[in-house]
Amino acid sequence: METKLLNLKGQEVGTVALPENLFSVKPDPFFIHEVMNHYQANKHRGTACTKTRAEVSGGGKKPWKQKGTGRARHGSTRSPIWRKGGVAFGPKPRSFRQYLPVQKLRLGLIDALSARAADGAVLVIENLDLGAAKTSGLNDLRKGLNAKSILFVTDKMDKNFKTASKNIGNFGWCLAQNLNAYEAMRSTKLVFTAAGLKALVASVKEAK
Repeated sequence: METKLLNLKGQEVGTVALPENLFSVKPDPFFIHEVMNHYQANKHRGTACTKTRAEVSGGGKKPWKQKGTGRARHGSTRSPIWRKGGVAFGPKPRSFRQYLPVQKLRLGLIDALSARAADGAVLVIENLDLGAAKTSGLNDLRKGLNAKSILFVTDKMDKNFKTASKNIGNFGWCLAQNLNAYEAMRSTKLVFTAAGLKALVASVKEAK
């Protein structure tokens, strides 16, 4: 499988062969869904908290006597049916964390990369070496890619690119060794630097 090779201006200057073991596997959508759920669940903080009737302050006194008033019986003004009362069955802090073996996460990344490549969403750029940390240096690249959101995968952090891309909302980046299925699937375009693609292949081999 081949994909476009771009320069820093977003112009096509050739093609690059993508490793078949990473980009030509038949993806399993149900498996990708399982892996995506894993990453999204682990991002869930689970800090939502409401107070029960036992935790709301006040309500110690019976609002009126049990009989003779013609009104309904109540023992506390902090019952869930009262204004300013406690919350029945409300959320409490808990962990949403899921566990998947490292091997499944690695296979999930390969399936995600293959799915993106099949959709034509994987591109390779020569490098991201900007002469200066200026957003204007990325204008041509932004117009050439013309995508809602773009993730750049590199072998190392480029300080100028990181600074220049801060003002572009749809530009993101990550190191090849940290790429996972969630990051690969959430962006419209997945753009590898030539060195980043080699680093990804090396990191997958080391993990086996």
